[in-house]
Amino acid sequence: MPQSSRELIRSIINGESVPRSGFWMGNPHQDTWPSYRAFFKARTNEEVRRILRDDLLWLPSDGGYHGPGGRTAFPNPRKGEGLSAGGVFSDCESVDEVEAYPWPGTGDFDFSEVIAQLRAAGDVYRATGMWSCFYHIVGDMFGMENYFIKMYTHPEVVHAVTKHVVDFFLAGTEQFFREAKDEADGFFFGNDFGTQRDIMISPEAFQEFVFPYFRQLTQLGHAWGKQVMLHSCGAITKVIPDLIAMGVDALHPLQACAAGMNAENLAQFRGKVAFCGGIDTQHLLVHGTPDEIRADVYRVRRELGPCLIVSPSHEALLPNVPPENVLAMSEVAHLPY
Repeated sequence: MPQSSRELIRSIINGESVPRSGFWMGNPHQDTWPSYRAFFKARTNEEVRRILRDDLLWLPSDGGYHGPGGRTAFPNPRKGEGLSAGGVFSDCESVDEVEAYPWPGTGDFDFSEVIAQLRAAGDVYRATGMWSCFYHIVGDMFGMENYFIKMYTHPEVVHAVTKHVVDFFLAGTEQFFREAKDEADGFFFGNDFGTQRDIMISPEAFQEFVFPYFRQLTQLGHAWGKQVMLHSCGAITKVIPDLIAMGVDALHPLQACAAGMNAENLAQFRGKVAFCGGIDTQHLLVHGTPDEIRADVYRVRRELGPCLIVSPSHEALLPNVPPENVLAMSEVAHLPY
């Protein structure tokens, strides 16, 4: 039986026998931390995590990119507010125009600071790698509606933009894993494929414009011996079999109130993928009592365990989530099966 947090999470994701659920409190918003530190009488955020017995550290490596003159990798791709605001390629009809864009260089990475943080992390599972949210970045570069329309009107342009964005993340993540070696346990990256009700585009569009590039990322993680964790909000049950087939080892955050994402329905995938999340942060963690939280964690563990890391259904805990409810979540997660 695994004893350390790091071994425990590895075993959970591998589908091995474990004595209890894993636990990750998530990544609270910066405005949330002061009340949590006060409640737990902790001096630092890390002390709060130790009190809650967090098993997992999420440390994306994107900060290792240092573009010329301080330029970010994909600066201000949208021309206005809102997801459907036009982007830099909203009027693009030519692959030549895509190739002429000043894409970020792949020789501008320095991951030394991130790797030093991983080395100092202690007994926690290290979920890391570049966030690689190519679906969102490409959507911003076109504007979301233009992105979806151009899949039909200018598919070659969509493919050209997507390839550049994904190639950047592949290059950075490969260099990072080469340098981090065994300090990194899991490749954790995010692309929100669903809304509250359904996936955003048709399964056929996913197969043509998203999944070939997604598969490159999962294959890269496995090539470096890392477990692959995907963050995808929304109602994504229609594509979970595809995600599993492409190599996703653990699925996060299990947006509990999205259509079909309740634990009872997700139980159909037990034994095929590990789960991370599932405790509703839209309503329950905000308005529920600690006893109601404990009861829900028991329910989710019953439906999705033992390959389960108990965690909020979105990692960015807002100030409206009482710290006593997070404590209740941790208490049940740490009970033996």
